[in-house]
Amino acid sequence: MTEPGDPTGSTRRMPTVDPAGGDPRTPGPATPSAHEPVPTLEQGGGRAGRFWSARRVPAALVALVLLGAAGLLLYDVAAVRAGHPAMQWRRSLADGLAERHLDDVAVLVGAGIAAAVGLWLLLLALTPGLRDLLPMRRDRAGVRAGLDRTAAALVLRDRAVEVPGVQSVRVRMGRKKAKVRALSHFRELDDVRNDVDAVLTTAVREMGLAKPPGLSVQVHRPAKKG
Repeated sequence: MTEPGDPTGSTRRMPTVDPAGGDPRTPGPATPSAHEPVPTLEQGGGRAGRFWSARRVPAALVALVLLGAAGLLLYDVAAVRAGHPAMQWRRSLADGLAERHLDDVAVLVGAGIAAAVGLWLLLLALTPGLRDLLPMRRDRAGVRAGLDRTAAALVLRDRAVEVPGVQSVRVRMGRKKAKVRALSHFRELDDVRNDVDAVLTTAVREMGLAKPPGLSVQVHRPAKKG
């Protein structure tokens, strides 16, 4: 199209309008790949297992002991190869192992200690640890959350105290069961127990734990003074 009054007679191309209302010169939003699934609310976040402890202290102690023993042994071996006599502890250990029988008390005690330490290390390696951390449901992939057992016990205690007739509450929160002991200074004990059980059942469900603990509710009268 040539505009009137333009001495050069240059032609200007009118911009093409997209029927959908977009400008072809403006880059549109990136189209998601067909291979990437779109996250939905129905998708689960995976299995909510227990949290594993790093075990830094046992690992550091074992590493230091092995490093010291290996360094001392290598130094003694190098000294013997260089023409120096072996250290006294290695000569005594070799003589003791050559003279003592397998049924000797010292040999049995040493073997028992070594076996106990080995079983302890295996137990640490095969168990998750972090027993005070309760895993929560995984509603989103890649996100893990946990609730401390002390915090969970405080939540249950605060909910139980709000029940009419409850004077005080003690909660012992375990990984599989929560033991609740309440004192009621008025109302019937059965009514208070039913209300406390209903309130705590709702509270446990609202915590969002992967494995909700069972409830054991006991309601008593406070001890009479004098």
